[in-house]
Amino acid sequence: MIRICKNNFILILICLLFLITRLYKIDTIPSSVYWDEASIGYNAYSVLTTGKDEWGETLPLHFRAFGEFKLPVYIYSVLVSESAFGLTSFAVRLPSVVYGLLSIIGLYLVVFKLTKNKLISLLSSYLFAITPWFFIFSRTGYEAVAGLAFFIWALYFLLTKKIVISVLLFIISAYSYNSFRILTPLVLGPVLLFYLFKKVYAPVLISGVLIIMSLVPIYKLYKEDSGLARLQSVGSKSGMVSNYVKNFSLEFLFIKGDTNPRSQIPNTGQLYYVDILFLILGILYILKSKDLKLYSVLALLLLSVIPAAITKENPHALRAILMSPILSMISALGIYYFAKYIFYI
Repeated sequence: MIRICKNNFILILICLLFLITRLYKIDTIPSSVYWDEASIGYNAYSVLTTGKDEWGETLPLHFRAFGEFKLPVYIYSVLVSESAFGLTSFAVRLPSVVYGLLSIIGLYLVVFKLTKNKLISLLSSYLFAITPWFFIFSRTGYEAVAGLAFFIWALYFLLTKKIVISVLLFIISAYSYNSFRILTPLVLGPVLLFYLFKKVYAPVLISGVLIIMSLVPIYKLYKEDSGLARLQSVGSKSGMVSNYVKNFSLEFLFIKGDTNPRSQIPNTGQLYYVDILFLILGILYILKSKDLKLYSVLALLLLSVIPAAITKENPHALRAILMSPILSMISALGIYYFAKYIFYI
């Protein structure tokens, strides 16, 4: 145990930095809960005290609220938090910090699995912990952070070839935030086909059964419970290509950030200006590496924008939240590439 702690001392420090910056005045900054947080907190408390949501549904998997259907993972997480801390803003936001911490640790493991380089892995987690993009979402009660945490861990177990565990985590991610209902099949589809081609039948069969079972409540929502109304209300009728490109714009990434005040630190881009240099170097490092695993990082970055691109509000930091850890990893590769040739590490 002592050796494990010693070997991961820097990661522990990164986690402590994350916790300090997220928990500090979390109940007062932002100054009041957003309407999404209020809805999540109320429904969680309603289920905690009565077993039913605000509409009288017993232990639902989809929560009707403000013209949309919220997903269950974060709400039930808040239920656990409220059982300890009551109906408070702290209780609503605390699970986001926990999922954020899991995301930091998960990213370290994913990057180490991809690169076998501890320095790059630590840099990735550190940059992710301090990036403005992740800062605001990991100290407010957003469903997206839960989805991101499960998605990152699903990728880790996918890389370790624990397919069934990975699929389970992908499914939980899809029941955490709607963006991951789009991203999960885009990632899982090719992976399961690959394993079928390799004649790895048992895990693929079990995974297929789990996926089909998970689709039943989703089918019911969109076909019987008017869940399509929300999709139609946020869906974009303008050019997807234009929407897609906006999420890579300099104005969004480095100058102004998301136009929604709830999704940004005022007068700050989603990333730091210095990231421009390191992102360029990181992409060059990947391209020069000729490593298919690293190429998959760029592929995942391109996929991560799709949930934002198909909706009206663009660019959209929350719906494209998967970009944040990926860009942090690419920046870390850029720093490593820079240091390697300047300091001969």
